[in-house]
Amino acid sequence: MRRILLIATGALALPAAPAAAQSAAIDRAIAAGQVGERYDGYMAALGDAPTDVRRQVSGINIRRRNLYIALAGRRNVTPELVGMATGCQLLAQLAPGEAYMLKDGAWRWHAAGQRVPLPDYCR
Repeated sequence: MRRILLIATGALALPAAPAAAQSAAIDRAIAAGQVGERYDGYMAALGDAPTDVRRQVSGINIRRRNLYIALAGRRNVTPELVGMATGCQLLAQLAPGEAYMLKDGAWRWHAAGQRVPLPDYCR
């Protein structure tokens, strides 16, 4: 658990790079609940998200994966561990109404005035 926290401090800059590459279509899909963040540091398209949005989510995930691989090499950990640490940060930053998935695979939406329940390894 402590290892996730140490990696997270190095991953702080990671979410900004993928977010900066997001298009207006992705922003609209997030607001519409068609795209959400996952516990593992990746995005996913939900239900009836348009094909172009799904393609963009895939591109964002490829860029994230490359960042996770690079940081993992510097930290001597797995890319999956870096992704999970980044997922902790991304989940904590969700705006009300945004979709997210925890490890159980169920989609939820961040309710206004409530905190997103973070996985145990995020603490």
